[in-house]
Amino acid sequence: MMQVSKELVAASATPIVLGVLSHGQDYGYSLLRRIAEASGGQLEWKEGMLYPLLHRLEQQGLISSRWGVSPEGRRRKYYDITETGRSELETHVCQWRLVISTLGVLLPTAAGDSPIPAAGI
Repeated sequence: MMQVSKELVAASATPIVLGVLSHGQDYGYSLLRRIAEASGGQLEWKEGMLYPLLHRLEQQGLISSRWGVSPEGRRRKYYDITETGRSELETHVCQWRLVISTLGVLLPTAAGDSPIPAAGI
Protein backbone atom coordinates (compact mmCIF):
# COMPACT_ATOMS: atom_id res chain seq x y z
CA MET A 1 0.00 0.00 0.00
CA MET A 2 1.35 3.41 -0.98
CA GLN A 3 1.78 5.99 1.77
CA VAL A 4 0.35 9.35 0.69
CA SER A 5 2.29 12.33 2.04
CA LYS A 6 0.70 14.53 4.68
CA GLU A 7 1.05 17.48 2.33
CA LEU A 8 -0.90 15.78 -0.45
CA VAL A 9 -3.58 14.57 1.99
CA ALA A 10 -3.93 18.12 3.33
CA ALA A 11 -4.14 19.60 -0.17
CA SER A 12 -6.77 17.11 -1.31
CA ALA A 13 -8.87 16.83 1.86
CA THR A 14 -11.29 19.68 1.15
CA PRO A 15 -12.19 18.66 -2.41
CA ILE A 16 -12.47 15.01 -1.37
CA VAL A 17 -14.94 15.76 1.45
CA LEU A 18 -16.88 18.26 -0.65
CA GLY A 19 -16.96 15.70 -3.47
CA VAL A 20 -18.44 13.04 -1.22
CA LEU A 21 -21.02 15.47 0.15
CA SER A 22 -21.93 16.65 -3.36
CA HIS A 23 -23.71 13.29 -3.70
CA GLY A 24 -25.83 13.90 -0.60
CA GLN A 25 -25.61 14.39 3.14
CA ASP A 26 -23.55 12.00 5.21
CA TYR A 27 -22.12 11.50 8.69
CA GLY A 28 -18.52 11.22 9.85
CA TYR A 29 -17.93 7.47 10.02
CA SER A 30 -19.66 6.97 6.67
CA LEU A 31 -17.50 9.70 5.11
CA LEU A 32 -14.37 7.88 6.31
CA ARG A 33 -15.66 4.60 4.88
CA ARG A 34 -16.61 6.12 1.53
CA ILE A 35 -13.21 7.81 1.13
CA ALA A 36 -11.43 4.55 1.95
CA GLU A 37 -13.62 2.62 -0.50
CA ALA A 38 -13.20 5.20 -3.28
CA SER A 39 -9.41 4.98 -2.93
CA GLY A 40 -9.35 1.19 -2.88
CA GLY A 41 -8.27 1.36 0.76
CA GLN A 42 -5.28 3.58 -0.02
CA LEU A 43 -6.65 6.60 1.87
CA GLU A 44 -7.70 5.60 5.35
CA TRP A 45 -8.25 8.81 7.26
CA LYS A 46 -8.59 8.87 11.03
CA GLU A 47 -11.37 10.63 12.92
CA GLY A 48 -8.75 12.99 14.35
CA MET A 49 -8.15 14.33 10.86
CA LEU A 50 -11.74 14.36 9.58
CA TYR A 51 -13.62 16.13 12.36
CA PRO A 52 -11.38 19.22 12.57
CA LEU A 53 -11.69 19.47 8.78
CA LEU A 54 -15.49 19.22 8.98
CA HIS A 55 -15.58 21.95 11.64
CA ARG A 56 -13.35 24.21 9.52
CA LEU A 57 -15.46 23.64 6.39
CA GLU A 58 -18.58 24.46 8.38
CA GLN A 59 -17.01 27.67 9.77
CA GLN A 60 -16.13 28.64 6.18
CA GLY A 61 -19.74 28.12 5.12
CA LEU A 62 -18.85 25.30 2.71
CA ILE A 63 -20.91 22.69 4.57
CA SER A 64 -23.73 22.70 7.08
CA SER A 65 -24.58 20.19 9.78
CA ARG A 66 -27.59 18.99 11.70
CA TRP A 67 -28.21 16.37 14.31
CA GLY A 68 -30.37 13.46 13.25
CA VAL A 69 -31.13 9.84 14.00
CA SER A 70 -29.85 7.01 11.83
CA PRO A 71 -32.18 4.24 10.61
CA GLU A 72 -30.70 2.12 13.44
CA GLY A 73 -31.79 4.73 15.99
CA ARG A 74 -28.34 6.22 16.66
CA ARG A 75 -27.93 9.95 17.09
CA ARG A 76 -25.56 11.29 14.42
CA LYS A 77 -24.37 14.59 13.07
CA TYR A 78 -25.11 14.80 9.36
CA TYR A 79 -23.16 17.09 7.03
CA ASP A 80 -24.34 18.60 3.75
CA ILE A 81 -22.61 20.74 1.13
CA THR A 82 -23.85 24.32 0.75
CA GLU A 83 -24.13 26.32 -2.48
CA THR A 84 -20.90 28.08 -1.50
CA GLY A 85 -19.35 24.64 -1.01
CA ARG A 86 -20.47 23.53 -4.48
CA SER A 87 -18.83 26.61 -5.98
CA GLU A 88 -15.64 25.92 -4.00
CA LEU A 89 -15.69 22.28 -5.15
CA GLU A 90 -15.95 23.41 -8.77
CA THR A 91 -12.89 25.63 -8.28
CA HIS A 92 -10.94 22.75 -6.69
CA VAL A 93 -11.94 20.38 -9.50
CA CYS A 94 -10.66 22.81 -12.15
CA GLN A 95 -7.39 23.26 -10.25
CA TRP A 96 -6.87 19.51 -9.76
CA ARG A 97 -7.65 18.81 -13.43
CA LEU A 98 -4.95 21.30 -14.40
CA VAL A 99 -2.44 19.65 -12.05
CA ILE A 100 -3.32 16.15 -13.30
CA SER A 101 -3.14 17.27 -16.93
CA THR A 102 0.24 18.89 -16.37
CA LEU A 103 1.58 15.78 -14.64
CA GLY A 104 0.27 13.69 -17.54
CA VAL A 105 2.37 15.72 -19.94
CA LEU A 106 5.50 15.91 -17.82
CA LEU A 107 5.75 12.44 -16.28
CA PRO A 108 6.78 9.24 -18.02
CA THR A 109 3.85 7.05 -19.03
CA ALA A 110 5.64 3.69 -18.93
CA ALA A 111 8.86 2.23 -17.60
CA GLY A 112 11.78 3.70 -19.48
CA ASP A 113 9.83 6.56 -21.08
CA SER A 114 11.28 10.01 -20.59
CA PRO A 115 9.21 13.05 -19.74
CA ILE A 116 8.96 15.74 -22.39
CA PRO A 117 12.17 17.82 -22.19
CA ALA A 118 12.01 21.47 -21.27
CA ALA A 119 12.13 23.93 -24.16
CA GLY A 120 15.64 24.79 -25.27
CA ILE A 121 17.30 21.70 -23.77
